[in-house]
Amino acid sequence: MTIATAHYLSPIGTFIIKMSSLGIQSVQWTEEKMSKKIPKELEECVAQLEEYFQGKRQKFTIPLDWSNGADFDKKVWQYLQEIPYGKTVSYSQVAKDIGLPKAVRAVGAANARNPIPIIVPCHRVIGKNGSLVGFAYGLDMKARLLSIERPLEFGKQVSLF
Repeated sequence: MTIATAHYLSPIGTFIIKMSSLGIQSVQWTEEKMSKKIPKELEECVAQLEEYFQGKRQKFTIPLDWSNGADFDKKVWQYLQEIPYGKTVSYSQVAKDIGLPKAVRAVGAANARNPIPIIVPCHRVIGKNGSLVGFAYGLDMKARLLSIERPLEFGKQVSLF
């Protein structure tokens, strides 16, 4: 059950953040350009997101609620949290590292179902050939997020959009 909701206007767009009694349930991008008062329960989440967008935070330390995820999805999302800031891995590498090397498409599907992007950094998963592929909010948004973490490498790609 959701106990708090906030619209957070970030440098890359507006996100709707939802929280349950267990932790953050979702961070979903929206085309709405609004910001409302942040409920007290979500202040720490917003503070950590702001630090991330300023390049000051490399890992999030807020509780998460994955209770709606399937076991496989949770396994992938847990792995995503271990990808170091500024690093990228391929979908096939994720599949291999979680012990299911043939589950590349399933890894991609789990990434697509990730309800907490940015905090659970699915944007750090790229194609085997190094290309930016597969992001629920589009490749422009993926490039923007990666440019925060690696501006010299991905900043040029963002300027093309």
